[in-house]
Amino acid sequence: MDKLISVIIPCYNSADYMKKSISSAISGGEDVEVVIVDDGSKDDTLSIAREYEKNYPSIVKVVTKENGGHGDAVMSGLNNCSGKYFKVLDSDDMLGRKAFAEVISFLKNVENDGQNLDMLICNYVYDKVDAKKKRVMRYKHALPNGRFFTWNDKIKLSASQYILMHSVIYKTELLRRCNLELPKHTFYVDNIFVFHPLPYVQSMYYLDVNLYKYYIGREDQSVNEKIMISRVDQQIRVTKIMIDSYLNRPEYTLDKCSKYMVHYLDMMMCISSILCILSGEEENLKKKEELWDFLKEKDEKLYKKLRKSMLGLFMNLPGKTGRKISVKGYKISQKIFKFN
Repeated sequence: MDKLISVIIPCYNSADYMKKSISSAISGGEDVEVVIVDDGSKDDTLSIAREYEKNYPSIVKVVTKENGGHGDAVMSGLNNCSGKYFKVLDSDDMLGRKAFAEVISFLKNVENDGQNLDMLICNYVYDKVDAKKKRVMRYKHALPNGRFFTWNDKIKLSASQYILMHSVIYKTELLRRCNLELPKHTFYVDNIFVFHPLPYVQSMYYLDVNLYKYYIGREDQSVNEKIMISRVDQQIRVTKIMIDSYLNRPEYTLDKCSKYMVHYLDMMMCISSILCILSGEEENLKKKEELWDFLKEKDEKLYKKLRKSMLGLFMNLPGKTGRKISVKGYKISQKIFKFN
């Protein structure tokens, strides 16, 4: 029997924290399919997943596979799910139960009314270790409220606002139709996951609920700054894939969608550049220049646009002094926006 929504939980050595994640997903009841993908874990991840499958046989499904990384686990979930809608939930994050119930109720109404919905957008919460106040990322003043909308409608995402994996629920059929591919053994592919399908999205809705609780601050987490610097090659790889995705977008892509994708690429080029600068290594500084050369070779017009953007200019200030200014600006932004 097909479910209303599939929640995919990629797990790799997640035994210490996955229970909260799974419990929050199964709170949706029989309308939900929870697909736990064990990505070749070496700890008790699989036995914990099997226990949930045994206790909730009509809700939980366990998929096992050889280790292929986060993106490969998401793709495995996509290939093994039955829900009409598709949500990725990382094993160290949670769904707000009340918000999830509202999402399920909303999706039921969409189906009962025969409405087409390609992407549902909700708020997400930065649940940062030791932070006294949790930061909620809302889209209340950026997206139309209380109605379906398209890329042609008034969308006012600010310079620091992005539609991320935490905030989206895609229609499963759309993800399959757009030929989404996520590379194996690569971190930060959540950016590709949310970016590549955008031109195929025709109908959107913003539901003002705090659905996703994004845990941040664990020292071994992929978004830990030191770890991100050590994996800068993977960040650059993802950025290049996104550039190719944008340049090969369907001809019918609406102008506002293309504009937003450029906005997203601007941010990705900035992240890749600042990580290379933060490393302080000459080899990585060369990689930064190679990335910009890659963009220029692919599309000189896009290169000039991003190079002349505020972020592009800020990440390409000349010499050691310029790089120090770039790092200082990044650190200030980090304190203001409280990312990582």
